[in-house]
Formats: sequence, C-alpha cells, structure tokens
Amino acid sequence: MKVTSLLNERIVISENAFVEMVVWGIPKSLKGSDHFYKYRLVLVVNQECVLRYDNEPGKGDHKHLGSTEVEYQFSTIEVMLEDFWNDVEALT
Repeated sequence: MKVTSLLNERIVISENAFVEMVVWGIPKSLKGSDHFYKYRLVLVVNQECVLRYDNEPGKGDHKHLGSTEVEYQFSTIEVMLEDFWNDVEALT
C-alpha cells in the first residue's frame, strides 16, 4: 500500500482566517499512533496558527492551542474532524 491523499482542503472562514485540512492514508502507523493516517488540520488567524491537530513520529496524536501542546485521543477521522471544527468554532 502506498501513501494516499484522503483530504486536502483549504477553507476561507473570513477575511483574516482560514482552515487547512490534510489527511493521508499511510501503509504503517507512525510511532506513537495506533492508526494508519498522517494528518494536519490547522486554523490560521491573522497569519498566525492558533490551532493545529497533527501527528508526528514519536509524538503521536496531539493538538496545539496557540503555543500549548496537548495530547489528543484519536478514534476516527470523522470524530477528529468534528472535534477540530468544534475548536475552530470556539476560537472564531
């Protein structure tokens, strides 16, 4: 299995804010994650990343709220997107 693009979208929310969502299907889970996805979901406001969900080898699933990084409990892509949009709504 190769890396497959599952989602690649940029959505303008307002004149000074946008969301970018990128999700790939990967053949092997990343160290620290128990699923076969690599993802990056971001909210940028006034050219500054104020929210980011991502997973990195060794760090696993987590999210950034401004400069604070917290663990994120991944279950499914659908739930993660819902959680992300709930955070976007709370921040905009």
